[in-house]
Amino acid sequence: MKRKITLMDGAVGTSLWSIAEKNGVEKVPVWRYNIEHPEFIEELAKRYVDAGCEIILANTFGANGPAVKRSSSYTAYDVVSAGVKAAKKVLEGTGVKLCLSLGPLTQLLEPYGDMEEEECAAIYDEMLDAGVGAGADMILIQTFMDLEMMRVATVEAKKYGLPVFCSMTFEKSGKTMFGNSVEDTIETLAPLGIDAIGLNCSLGPDLALPIIKEFAEKTDLPVLFKPNAGKPISSKDGSTEVAYSAVQFAEDVKPALEFVSYIGGCCGTDDEYIKEIKKLL
Repeated sequence: MKRKITLMDGAVGTSLWSIAEKNGVEKVPVWRYNIEHPEFIEELAKRYVDAGCEIILANTFGANGPAVKRSSSYTAYDVVSAGVKAAKKVLEGTGVKLCLSLGPLTQLLEPYGDMEEEECAAIYDEMLDAGVGAGADMILIQTFMDLEMMRVATVEAKKYGLPVFCSMTFEKSGKTMFGNSVEDTIETLAPLGIDAIGLNCSLGPDLALPIIKEFAEKTDLPVLFKPNAGKPISSKDGSTEVAYSAVQFAEDVKPALEFVSYIGGCCGTDDEYIKEIKKLL
């Protein structure tokens, strides 16, 4: 039986900043746009639907309680709910699924920091309660470097009865910044009953390819791949540009289509990059 490859979206944060800039709106933590400019969320969702995505991410990645409290008078519950509802409005009747996105916290868990597991779990539970309540279809826990924090978030997510995907971010050494390997990641997360596992962010497709291949070789779980558009290149005038054009990006992710089940892009990618991957599929 031929394995189906599901097309996911590209970057959410960098794409929303680009939409904000185009509209003359200041660059703020992107989750604020869920409440202050839901039309930006709708515009991005529509772009990704038009590009052929079957799953798009809600703009909820960094909208955890401590972060929201630091930078606004909102609650994480309100921000997450608003983000899910704005995207769902666009997806109605399209068959495209909305994935609640959970990112890592800036605080560190014990023994590296002073956050206890219970506190960490409660922060994720607030996001999950809001996102699932607002109509998310699935959950992606992504861009984690600390496997222990990923485990805590995953245990909470599994309580909600939706498909749960887990994606770590790796250095080119093949380990996370916390020293977790692909094997460690699989051994810790697979027994929790997750629905897909893989890699996003940090690396361009060329450097990420050996790591995602290792996932495919070491687990029977469906594999998810959302690399960056390479490392941003700084120009002399202070501006930055992405290392990969959309065409080059698609060319470099092509070998992964032999073994991944979910494909998309992370930082620096947008709907043009997704359209190029769609051509390959």
